[in-house]
Amino acid sequence: MKGFDGLVNQCMFLRSRNDYESSKVVILGAPLDQTTSFRPGTRMAPRRIRELSYGLEDYSPYLDMSLNDRHFCDIGDIEIPFGNPRKALDLIEKATKKIVQDEKIPLFIGGEHLITYPIVKQIAAKYPRLKVVHFDAHADLRDTFFGEKFSHATVLRRVCECIENKHLYQFGIRSGVKEEFEFAKNYANTFPFKVRDPFMKALDELKGFPIYITFDIDVLDPAFAPGTGTPEPGGCNSQEIFEVIQRFGELHIVGFDLVEVSPMTDHSERTCILAAKIIREVLLSIG
Repeated sequence: MKGFDGLVNQCMFLRSRNDYESSKVVILGAPLDQTTSFRPGTRMAPRRIRELSYGLEDYSPYLDMSLNDRHFCDIGDIEIPFGNPRKALDLIEKATKKIVQDEKIPLFIGGEHLITYPIVKQIAAKYPRLKVVHFDAHADLRDTFFGEKFSHATVLRRVCECIENKHLYQFGIRSGVKEEFEFAKNYANTFPFKVRDPFMKALDELKGFPIYITFDIDVLDPAFAPGTGTPEPGGCNSQEIFEVIQRFGELHIVGFDLVEVSPMTDHSERTCILAAKIIREVLLSIG
């Protein structure tokens, strides 16, 4: 596609149109899987989530809307150079810059959580008052992880360097080292353990700001989403997530990513199917 380098398009998301110019939302896969620290496999997620999206209806009874009434396209996956994470981040950032410059909303399918950093870096450059909403089991606020500043375990720390103080909102966090929770007290709004209730209470603080949402699938309990690299017991259920997504339409969402799905550990494929349904609902909410 013109203006994008090295895209691979093997399968498109359900009801995606092949018309970039008229689309409001642009789906792009970022199969990065280079800093995962427990179980790998996230690079396989963009394709498998797309494939399983065809098992869903285009109509959402939650929102009473159909994908047929939305203008979005799927332009494929960024061709990630394995073994060179810095180059991969540059490619993700370049693609994001193009989408944002074209006044469109990027919707990324990861890949590991590190993809969020270059995306937010570009979106924050366009929207200086950006607020980031983070659904996750893990705080991801370490400054370094095994000596590395760029990791799926440090990604939200790097994001905090791109946005204003206290413009990060974290929901469902139930894992991290003490350093992360201490950092969060001064630089973030972190709501441990729960998702739906604190999100509903925070809505008024989010309205009126450009919002980027990063959704790590492990915010859900492994009973609902076992196919992920670092499962963490004690999470929310899928019904709770869909109740939250139903309120996304009240926000000015300027970007979204879904990360950390690992098909190789998703033997029942229920995690990938859930991820596809989440993406469907998000498309209807922001598209």
